[in-house]
Amino acid sequence: MLDGVGEWIGLLLLRALVGWEFLEAGWTKLHGDNWFADIQDQFPFPFSVVPPEISWQMATWFELLGGIALIIGLATRFFSVSLIILTVVAILSAHWPAEWNSLAELAQGYVLTDDGYGNFKLPLILLVMLTPLVFCGPGRLSIDGWIRQHYLGNR
Repeated sequence: MLDGVGEWIGLLLLRALVGWEFLEAGWTKLHGDNWFADIQDQFPFPFSVVPPEISWQMATWFELLGGIALIIGLATRFFSVSLIILTVVAILSAHWPAEWNSLAELAQGYVLTDDGYGNFKLPLILLVMLTPLVFCGPGRLSIDGWIRQHYLGNR
């Protein structure tokens, strides 16, 4: 019984929470100042060669559209993979500690606020939350699930 409920509710709740987090981040960028120029040299290749204004717009709109898409369950796997890539870039360029010499020092960055050791806890949690959406899909209570059932014969 719980397996059946999980196909409807479990993935819906996961999508709603992670989608909301990205939607909020995109909304903040949409109404904020572009600070990507300050950290562009920390972006991994090939993102480091993209002009900061384009990177800012791409991140903003992938977070906004991806957040909405995850909440409603549309193109869930595509947006989950896209947001994983965006989050890995964010971790490497903004959340990872500048220097660490031991695992104990690195572990100090597993926090929400940056006290000089990085702050990769939230983006890492989001990565872990996106992973089941890539492998399991959006669940039945989603537009993707509806399309699958009505147009693909519930494959």
